[in-house]
Amino acid sequence: VQLVESGGGSVQTGGSLRLSCAASRVTVDNFCMGWFRQAPGKGREGVAALDVDGNINYAELAKGRFTVSHDNAKNTVYLQMNNLRFEDTAVYYCAATVEHCYSRAFLLASHFTYWGQGTQVTVS
Repeated sequence: VQLVESGGGSVQTGGSLRLSCAASRVTVDNFCMGWFRQAPGKGREGVAALDVDGNINYAELAKGRFTVSHDNAKNTVYLQMNNLRFEDTAVYYCAATVEHCYSRAFLLASHFTYWGQGTQVTVS
């Protein structure tokens, strides 16, 4: 299983970025696909997860600003981030698990098995 994130970069406060997570050897609609982030000196926190039934759960930090979508033909999951804030600065990771992600309670790093290498997002 390989997950490759892209789309990170530097943006000003209030700006937008769209992150992509391209999956190989795993079909995104057969897995729960999650987005996490880790800021310097902090633990990895859940952002959102797309369950196999299409249900999407967002952490409070993401509600109203971030949107998860997917393209099964490209086997890719996206994280659209709008109205970015300085505190959104972090390395963003894509993750996958064969388990369901029924609710926000499953937005835990320990629930996910496969991880990408991360992509840096810097908001200034």
